[in-house]
Amino acid sequence: MAEAAKKAAKQADVTAPETISGGHLVAKALKNEGVDVIFTLCGGHIIDIYDGCLDEGIKIIDVRHEQVAAHAADGYSRQSGKTGCAVVTAGPGTTDAITGIANAFRAESPMLLIGGQGALGQHKMGSLQDLPHVDILQPITKFAATVPSTARIADMVSMAFRECHNGAPGPSFLEIPRDVLDAKIDLSDARIPEAGHYRASTKLAADPADIEKLADILVASERPCVLFGTQVWTSRATEAAKEFARAFNIPAYLNGSGRGTFPPGDPHHFHRTRRAAFDKADVIVIAGTPFDFRMGYGSRLRADATVVQIDLDYRTVGKNRDISLGLVGDIGTVLSAVTAAATGRVDNGAGKRRAWMKELRAAEEAAYEKLLPELKSDAVPINPYRVAYEINEFLTEDTIYIGDGGDVVTISAQAVQPRSPGHWMDPGPLGTLGVGVPFAMASKFVHPEKEVLCYFGDGAFSLTGWDFETCVRFDLPFLGIVGNNSSMNQIRCGQIMKYGEQRGNVGNMLGDVPYDKFAEMLGGHGEEVREPGQIRPALERAREAVASGKPALVNIWVDIDIWAPGTKRQTMYK
Repeated sequence: MAEAAKKAAKQADVTAPETISGGHLVAKALKNEGVDVIFTLCGGHIIDIYDGCLDEGIKIIDVRHEQVAAHAADGYSRQSGKTGCAVVTAGPGTTDAITGIANAFRAESPMLLIGGQGALGQHKMGSLQDLPHVDILQPITKFAATVPSTARIADMVSMAFRECHNGAPGPSFLEIPRDVLDAKIDLSDARIPEAGHYRASTKLAADPADIEKLADILVASERPCVLFGTQVWTSRATEAAKEFARAFNIPAYLNGSGRGTFPPGDPHHFHRTRRAAFDKADVIVIAGTPFDFRMGYGSRLRADATVVQIDLDYRTVGKNRDISLGLVGDIGTVLSAVTAAATGRVDNGAGKRRAWMKELRAAEEAAYEKLLPELKSDAVPINPYRVAYEINEFLTEDTIYIGDGGDVVTISAQAVQPRSPGHWMDPGPLGTLGVGVPFAMASKFVHPEKEVLCYFGDGAFSLTGWDFETCVRFDLPFLGIVGNNSSMNQIRCGQIMKYGEQRGNVGNMLGDVPYDKFAEMLGGHGEEVREPGQIRPALERAREAVASGKPALVNIWVDIDIWAPGTKRQTMYK
């Protein structure tokens, strides 16, 4: 009798449909997208996702603040070329992540934020941590929605990922109610889109007539220049950008994540003469960056120049400034098409502009010589330009450089030149402080073989520095440098200029924090530097510590009364 019951039960198990929970559907959908890690802070609304990730082999990196999780997902996307994912709980978990989402939105970085939500069965009843997340996130995402049923989870995850790459990339948001996530359904009832079978190519070309028109313009020009922006890296268009510059023999300037497209010393890479080029050029090509505050909203381009804008997003082209020609499409596809359209004609144009290239190169050298006394200053307190110089000299071909801060990082942009594409990271146009540790964490996860160096202002490090311990815990060692002047110095400069010395130090002065001791407390390597001659030896010791598996932090005390030219002119507000 007992044997018969066992046999019947066994037969029932064989014929019973396979069931799956909502959290496991999330994990399967993430796996299909190539996601190999989620960045998260735990909460009761989302724990079934963890269970699913364990089964799918997806790494779970738990951080100390949801802002860090979102920034890390953003950083993962920038470094990997895939779409990053952060998972946070409902209510304050989701609102804590908003800064990271906003930063990714302005930086055009694709990522998915998954947030918890109270049960559908408790809708509008005042459940724990219930907030209208979708309404809050909609203005700063490309897609935001509630998952209405367990059967739709994987389908909507794929939908969110697809929207991340619609035009210029950006973040998406999904909230999943607790009962939807925890429920189990028959696997056959769930639509799980198959990897590689629900996406169209995003490598779109512009109008062929406009491609030909731009080729004609460049062949005929005598003093052209090009600015390659963040979308050049986003589109992985480095080789196309190089071929474009070399084929047309055109001076190239870089901003945002476009830095590193050309190595230092490349004959077509110009670094310090952008304003002079924009003032004199007859043709200016802007590829992959908007006319925002960094470009003076377009006013920094010569008024009577032929201005051509290439962008992934139709809405960006011609915004804030009239243009002569606009092309919408993948940056690499467009640049390659223009280069091909000029084949056999390009030498005529190249010969006309040798004097132009020579003029700009001489101006580059003069600008560097003018800056050299500050870059090599032996002053104490340490001149922040000297720190930037030492960092640049210290970089290797495989060092990913991350800037997180105000004025010390602005100064570093005048000296630090990454050696390879994708090896420069900064917050982007939102100007968010606190990206450094999460960007370093994500970069080291994606590229464990590379050195990751992050230069912080002391105010910026204070915002997310506790996750230095997360890097210790997950064996993600990076080399951090704090330019410490015990102030929020970029803002302090403007206050002094506007209100005078007596009121200029209000609301922006910080304590003298020994961040080297903080690093040691959290299990890393720490060192303090007060003399310029100590910088390089301290960095070498930090590099050794990182090689041994310890994150490192070098606390460099810098002069509080030295600012970048743009800070003194307050150009960020103009």
